[in-house]
Amino acid sequence: MEAHRAPSEGDITVSQRSQQVPASPTIAISNLVSQLKSEGVDIVSFSLGEPDFTTPANVIDAAKASLDRGFTHYTPSMGIPALREAIAAKVRRDNGLDITAANVLVTPTKQALFLIALSYIDPGDEVIMPDPAWVTYDALIRLAGGIPVRVTTTYEDDFVLDPEKVAAAVTPKTRMIILNTPCNPTGAVIPEKVIRAIADIAVKNNIMVLSDEIYESLIYEGKHFSIARCPGMEQLALTVSGFSKTYAMTGWRVGWVVASKENIKVINKLQSQSISCCTSFAQEGAVEALVGPQDSVKEMIKAFGARRKLMVDLVRAIPGLDCKVPAGTFYVFVKYSADIPSAELAERLLQEAHVAVTPGSAFGPAGEGFFRLSYATSEEQIREGLSRIAGFMKKL
Repeated sequence: MEAHRAPSEGDITVSQRSQQVPASPTIAISNLVSQLKSEGVDIVSFSLGEPDFTTPANVIDAAKASLDRGFTHYTPSMGIPALREAIAAKVRRDNGLDITAANVLVTPTKQALFLIALSYIDPGDEVIMPDPAWVTYDALIRLAGGIPVRVTTTYEDDFVLDPEKVAAAVTPKTRMIILNTPCNPTGAVIPEKVIRAIADIAVKNNIMVLSDEIYESLIYEGKHFSIARCPGMEQLALTVSGFSKTYAMTGWRVGWVVASKENIKVINKLQSQSISCCTSFAQEGAVEALVGPQDSVKEMIKAFGARRKLMVDLVRAIPGLDCKVPAGTFYVFVKYSADIPSAELAERLLQEAHVAVTPGSAFGPAGEGFFRLSYATSEEQIREGLSRIAGFMKKL
């Protein structure tokens, strides 16, 4: 009898689990842009998912001081007490949740999402998620053996989830709902009344809700509202956020999960068996980010607001393009009229106009016909890049 052979990719054998998940298209674009720039090509990149600002000096100084003191060893798996206390204080103040440090797990934000998926999703479980949505949600559901169930959001409805559609997607197999507000890639901020309606659905059906709130500080219109505030969500809400977008700390890899004490213990069990803990001195820098001066954050948000207006105005001035004014994040999700797949459009923009954008199809079927622009770059680059896009669209 012939021995079982695992599925293969090329000349190596890989798990079926690995084959379920494609490489991240956003990271692939970033890598290609870096390669072209290293070859001397003048690329205007609108594909970045991170602030172009430097981490505030006081945060950097705090991490340096931590290193100088020799704070370079393991920490408790749930995070250093000072950081967990600072996060709890921030969440009580800004998110209105009655929590303590016992409700906080310190972990890289992306790691938090995977830990949650592996902790609560079994093979065959269904997970409701918006479409379009950040590329990694689909991947983490599949890696856990779950089945993504996409609920379409539309341009006409400002890409806000419709609770009726969410309710219609619920089946006996539904285990979790994923929310992202403000939303990557659309910039949508989910209104409180919609979040409360989704909470009612979750409570009625005993469904966990993973709420990704990493862009919570980058809101220009509307107000952020955490689903964990809703009655009955105490054991169902898993709130994820972090430092990368608010404090320009993407390379630090520090974030958090806020949940019930019981859920935190469940998630921490996987943390202790994987990365063990976040980087020690990065955690002390993160404490300073929360308790130190917030002037740099306010300046960054003000700059993003000005760039948002500039980018929206320039996009709307180009024939064949249109966009909503994003209520949050630093992305504009651009609708185009040309009869061409978004992946092909993005490739041609990069090769012919030397402008990097992210195709809408990377974010799901409902993203086809769109591309994402990031205004986490200078106003000069925004003007230059949109000028190149205008020239390209005219030829197209």
